[in-house]
Amino acid sequence: MSSPDTQQAAPDLARQEAFAGEVVDILNKGALALLMSVGHQTGLFDTLAGLPPSTSAEIAGAADLDERYVREWLGGMVVGGIVTYEPHGETYTLPPEHAASLTAAAGPDNLAGMMPYIGLIGEVEQQVVRCFREGGGVPYSAYPRFQSLQAEETARVYDRALVDTIIPLVPGLPERLRGGIDVLDVGTGQGHAPIVLAKAYPAGRFHGLDQSEAGIEAGRADAARLGLGNVSYTVGDSTEISGRYDLITAFDVIHDLARPQATLAAIAGALREGGTFLMGDIAASSSLEKNIGHPFGPALFGFSVFYCMTTSLSTGGAGLGTVWGQETAVRMLRDAGFTEVDVRTVEGDPLNVYYVATKD
Repeated sequence: MSSPDTQQAAPDLARQEAFAGEVVDILNKGALALLMSVGHQTGLFDTLAGLPPSTSAEIAGAADLDERYVREWLGGMVVGGIVTYEPHGETYTLPPEHAASLTAAAGPDNLAGMMPYIGLIGEVEQQVVRCFREGGGVPYSAYPRFQSLQAEETARVYDRALVDTIIPLVPGLPERLRGGIDVLDVGTGQGHAPIVLAKAYPAGRFHGLDQSEAGIEAGRADAARLGLGNVSYTVGDSTEISGRYDLITAFDVIHDLARPQATLAAIAGALREGGTFLMGDIAASSSLEKNIGHPFGPALFGFSVFYCMTTSLSTGGAGLGTVWGQETAVRMLRDAGFTEVDVRTVEGDPLNVYYVATKD
């Protein structure tokens, strides 16, 4: 028989009921996230933003979509508080205050563009569950849509802020770029960052490095389409960087790598004297308790379990995941040989902080 001090205390019924309500809210919002992902991918939010109060048939016609699916989707948007509904005329409206977070015109503020990641997570859920039982990880090849989603997400930031806001974080860098320097983007994905910089600074020489052949081919195709002769791309390992550069960038990639410390060391070794490493990465702390209340906290840990950590572990890598925060990042940068590390934030990019790292 259990002694009184080992028995569980009776639950506080008010707190129990309140928490159950929160769990129901999580279930509802999980479903809303997927519905919003559909709205983003089909252009329904952009269509609604450009229409007066309209029926489901009018909205479906304007979006060139099937009316029955659009009507059911609109129902979810109405009961979820995203779209308003007028029963008499059976018309739907996307309030402008909501459109400011849901449409392409919102640029970096378009949070609907993050929702397809929830669908991507669902595609690998059972593989991740297996890893909980057996260890290991889910390989990068299991995420065929990830690179295109990442390219879309980062383009919203790069197109609006890379030249005017992020590059000026490094004192004197815009002037050096205008004069013409050698720049490498590590983990370039589909190569959008080098293209943005090459267009803005035609005297510079820009290079992208990534292990993904598909991503590199996409970057080459974009550069060719735009007629940019000052951009080149290489398929390769980030721990083996050839050449010397005045500026090296890495945006939202280091924490995903199998060998992040080796990559940082390779970057430090590839910089010319007086060169700069500009790194964008997760805006979080390495200490769990400091992330309580983080506005994107659950999303960051969710993305880590379902992508960042597991893809690294699949190759026997470090699996940093959300352990990679500002404190760990600064320590690893210093261990790689960077003597000065400045941590900066950028308005319009709430998910990342930026590290300006230099060597003596």
